[in-house]
Amino acid sequence: MFHVPLYIEGLRSRPLLVFWLATLAQALLWTLVPLLFYAAPPAELARLLAIGHEFPVQGDFGPPLAYWLAEIAFRAAGLFGVYALAQICVIVTYWCVFAIGRAIVGAMHAAIAVLLMVGISVFAVPTPNFGPPILAMAVWAFMLVFFWRAVGEGRRYYWYALGVAAALLLMTTSGALILIAALVLFTALSARGRAAAGAAEPWIVAAAVIGVVCLHVFWLARAGAGLTPVLERLRLAGMAGANTVTWLHLLAGLLVVHAGLAVLVVLASGWPRTRLAPAPAIARAPVPAPAMTFVKAFALVPALLATTVAVLAGDQLPIGGAAPLLVLSGLAVVIAAGDTFELHHQRILGYAWAGLLIAPAIFIPVVIGALPWVTGTELKIALPATAMGRFFADNFARRTGRPLAVVSGDEHIAELVALAAPSRPSVYFAAEPEHSPWVTAQDIREKGAVIVWPVLDTDPAPPPDIKAHFPDLVPEVPHTFARPVRGRLAPLLIGWGVIRPASAPAATSPR
Repeated sequence: MFHVPLYIEGLRSRPLLVFWLATLAQALLWTLVPLLFYAAPPAELARLLAIGHEFPVQGDFGPPLAYWLAEIAFRAAGLFGVYALAQICVIVTYWCVFAIGRAIVGAMHAAIAVLLMVGISVFAVPTPNFGPPILAMAVWAFMLVFFWRAVGEGRRYYWYALGVAAALLLMTTSGALILIAALVLFTALSARGRAAAGAAEPWIVAAAVIGVVCLHVFWLARAGAGLTPVLERLRLAGMAGANTVTWLHLLAGLLVVHAGLAVLVVLASGWPRTRLAPAPAIARAPVPAPAMTFVKAFALVPALLATTVAVLAGDQLPIGGAAPLLVLSGLAVVIAAGDTFELHHQRILGYAWAGLLIAPAIFIPVVIGALPWVTGTELKIALPATAMGRFFADNFARRTGRPLAVVSGDEHIAELVALAAPSRPSVYFAAEPEHSPWVTAQDIREKGAVIVWPVLDTDPAPPPDIKAHFPDLVPEVPHTFARPVRGRLAPLLIGWGVIRPASAPAATSPR
């Protein structure tokens, strides 16, 4: 007699409900965890918001759309808005995978493909850390849906939606041209692609997108990306072997982030081979060859292209990040499993899936609380950003009678102060001023600034590099901030000094 878990029955009778329950559970969990347990946003997110605050059009950070959207979300709802924006990207990605899967393998197998994605996202998609890779993942997933509708199903008006999505992708990630190149290759090499390219719509869309491509190339050039490093690495003698090893390492890294998915697949296949209870077969209609080719191509080709270009460019990670490259991994596994397969260890499989979803969320607060006691260290997300922002903003206002407009010094601390201060000051990257063209030396003279740095004792002297950038800075007594978890950590001391505006009113006594 079969004892079928509830989720199996749900997959058979209500796959759409199972999809929404799983997807919204993950989104809710990873919106609440950073909101409740992070005292500071992840370092990359703090940098993203420091740049996005200026709504820049050009800079050395690449395409700006993710920076703009993060700033809009932060102004609308604070960090909750940014964390929610990241989860919206995950929901959109999963919905697109489900939409493609439902068209190719049916709703039940599409839901299974989305459930497998949890085993990837836990390692590859740090969803609270919103940025270009997370946004590009959602936009790329949309592009795959529109491309399948236009090429796989012959619905020509989807070419226009594909063009809009391509323009957004070009405004989002440095890897956009690689992903678009995968679409072009598939169109040129597949019979359906060549037939679809015979219509007028794809050429109209291509002509319209060329302008955004030019803008994208401009952003890449500003960020220091170009053909020169690639050509140099190709030309250097003896680089072929090193490039191959690096490329294999990158591919191995992409395989490693599938570890959770591999665990689910191994359990479902019946390993370990103990006394297996009979498992009912899960069947579907045969997948047409063009659809199978579509899924396999876009599960593999973007990863191969992105890692190859990363090696030639000398990057340590795939161009554009790993997240967009893994969108179809779950669906590819479902298709590779065949038209009929059995799900063994069904109860253990359910627990394993729940563990992959919940365990990282439990792990984060445990580590935040335990590290200060066990190792005497702490994560950057445990820094008291709110207290630092308020303290320095209040003191600057009391001393100058003006709201804090610029903060500089140690980059990460400055980014946290800028994020948490009520006046949302601009960050000036003193070591590399070209990274912050929105602040000039004249701005600092006119508006004043707070300069911050970490210290290990009560010596108020700034580090030599900060002293070199601000030679007239008069340091104040370092301020001690309370840590969320003290443990065996030394007191958190932040050194600081105020650069007064050129024409500031008389100061009141500081706190």
